[in-house]
Amino acid sequence: MSKSPKLPTKPRPSRHASNDAAGHLRVVKTLTKLTAAVAEIRARGETLALIPTMGALHAGHFALVEQAQARADRVAVSIFVNPTQFAPHEDLGTYPRTFAADRDALANMGVDLIWAPDVETMYPGGFATRIVPEGAATVGLEDKFRPHFFSGVATVVGKLLIQCTPDFAMFGEKDYQQLKVVTQLVRDLSLRTKIIGIPTVREVDGLALSSRNAYLTDAERAVAPALHRVLKECANAIAAGKPIGPVLRHGREALTKVGFALDYLEARDAETLVPVGTSRSGKIRLLVAARLGKTRLIDNVGV
Repeated sequence: MSKSPKLPTKPRPSRHASNDAAGHLRVVKTLTKLTAAVAEIRARGETLALIPTMGALHAGHFALVEQAQARADRVAVSIFVNPTQFAPHEDLGTYPRTFAADRDALANMGVDLIWAPDVETMYPGGFATRIVPEGAATVGLEDKFRPHFFSGVATVVGKLLIQCTPDFAMFGEKDYQQLKVVTQLVRDLSLRTKIIGIPTVREVDGLALSSRNAYLTDAERAVAPALHRVLKECANAIAAGKPIGPVLRHGREALTKVGFALDYLEARDAETLVPVGTSRSGKIRLLVAARLGKTRLIDNVGV
């Protein structure tokens, strides 16, 4: 199992330490200042990587930062709690907001730029244009239970990529369906950004890192690693040649038995996310979403 990366105790030196403002984190909140900051990076002939986030940063985000720093000269992190991907009954109002701590952590890691727009900047009065993705966004996984979600994600990610014009954008594989949707979005709209998927970062007991893990009670936190354990057991059984249907039924029963309210546990084609029936169907991804108390957790593993 992967361990959470430790946050560096000293800022990471810039790859261009002699450049103006090297090693100093810049926080921008207006499009005018963002455009100027990106123009300075481009004028120096440097590459830029973007990590889109909603804040409440954890070691999974920091792993994205480290991967971005390995690929690009400069790294930007956007922090924006996007209201269009929350349904009225979801946790927009209580979603954790820890901007000061996030800023300090990113400064400590040597990040160059934070793009922190407000809602009015991203969705000004009269805003009327949205991206409505199909393909991987309409395969009956997250879209079945959160039908509003991928239009909100695609619209905000499309805007962030247009605003920041990064060479690379880093996304965690924990949100696997989202990764596929964003990858398709960039391809379909001929955007210049290369989407990079980064393996899920986990606690030592296997639980995938998520900002929503903070909602778990102590008792729920003790149960939560069963989600990944059952996924791995199912993946191993399928890889060993056991029929997919019975393996998934057993996995669903195991999760329900320990207290999860299951939304789905599915075997899908790793690229298209269409359902698969046998292990001879090509590369397979197992995806799960389930509630533990009031907290909804998602995870996935390859077979």
